[in-house]
Amino acid sequence: MQADSGTSGAVAPFVPPGRRAGTVVVRPQLLSIGAVLTELQAEFPEVTISKIRFLEAERLVEPQRTPSGYRKFSEADVERLAYVLRMQRDHYLPLRVIREHLAALDRGENPPALPGPGGADEPAADVTITPGPQLPSGPRLGRSELLAAAGISEQQLGDWESYGLVSADADGGFDGEMLQVARLVAELGRFGLEPRHLRAVKAAADREIGLVEQIVAPLRRHRNPQTRAHAAAMARELANLSVRLHAALVQAGLRARP
Repeated sequence: MQADSGTSGAVAPFVPPGRRAGTVVVRPQLLSIGAVLTELQAEFPEVTISKIRFLEAERLVEPQRTPSGYRKFSEADVERLAYVLRMQRDHYLPLRVIREHLAALDRGENPPALPGPGGADEPAADVTITPGPQLPSGPRLGRSELLAAAGISEQQLGDWESYGLVSADADGGFDGEMLQVARLVAELGRFGLEPRHLRAVKAAADREIGLVEQIVAPLRRHRNPQTRAHAAAMARELANLSVRLHAALVQAGLRARP
């Protein structure tokens, strides 16, 4: 992708895994950031314009700019963003590791292998084409492993624990969801948001958990195992809908501001 005049260090065009450069279909028209958001939300319902701007600020994608400063994204830009989001969602990779993957792909090389089932390594190209909006549970992590995977310090983790944002299980380990929470809190910190600023978010999440529990609790206590399994599936669906509603309300509220 060529940058407009005055822009230096543009990221090289991204060729998705499994595609050769000559087979990439170029869009007849570049997309606005709003159109990119619509495309990405089909697979990533929680993605926001702020998230896209953040990934641009991290130089993971560099859209073209019109003379008036508006962002214009190509198909390669959209696929590059989807790759980043998929690596975060499915494999909890920090941005520095994803940047290494993209650099390898830009050079025409295979990206570093990712942990596969049973600890074996598998190529990232095989993983990125696996669909599915569900958040995988992933391996359990010890404290030091969580710090390394999230790219945070012990002091940061301690602060987040004191505010109830991150918590270990009874055995002292952390699951994939807690790792995702840690990474999201770290990303918000890049915008100057401290744990004390996120107490309202945690309180809202606790209220939503209570609401879901009210609905599924009678099913969880049922003797029939299939009914209990249905309760777990219902809880996941309600949680997903709640998150999507929350994001939609926030975005609608921000658009309504003068």
